[in-house]
Amino acid sequence: MAENKDPAVSVCFYVKIDDDEIGAFSTCDGLGLEVVIEQREEGGNNGFVWQLPTRIKYANVKLSRPVCRDSAKLTAWLCSFASGVRRQTATITAMTGDRDVVAVWELDGVIPVRWTGPSLSPDSPKVAMETVELAHHGFLPKGAGGGQN
Repeated sequence: MAENKDPAVSVCFYVKIDDDEIGAFSTCDGLGLEVVIEQREEGGNNGFVWQLPTRIKYANVKLSRPVCRDSAKLTAWLCSFASGVRRQTATITAMTGDRDVVAVWELDGVIPVRWTGPSLSPDSPKVAMETVELAHHGFLPKGAGGGQN
């Protein structure tokens, strides 16, 4: 029987921020970047407009999961910011259901910008979900940060 090498099946995302293990998340959105382009028109040149790269913008990363035992770890990490905000390094590890590592991303200068807890209502029995949104200053090369590479 052929071995299944499809990395998109049963992927979860394990998150560690500096020395704080935040746990596994079921979804991870926003890993990406955008190069901001400045357009310059050159006099006498009607063939094209210069496309000049200026800076890189990084989207916020949103991590979601059902409320679980690891929710207390996330809450403790968020509460640590009450005494002052400090940027940290986050490691997001994509893993299969068998815990095989698919990919690892290290984010520099991470701070939480939003946490959304579950909506609890007896009228609509749904899975209680939580979402944390992280801002960051960019990706670190593999092995440059404090993560598990």
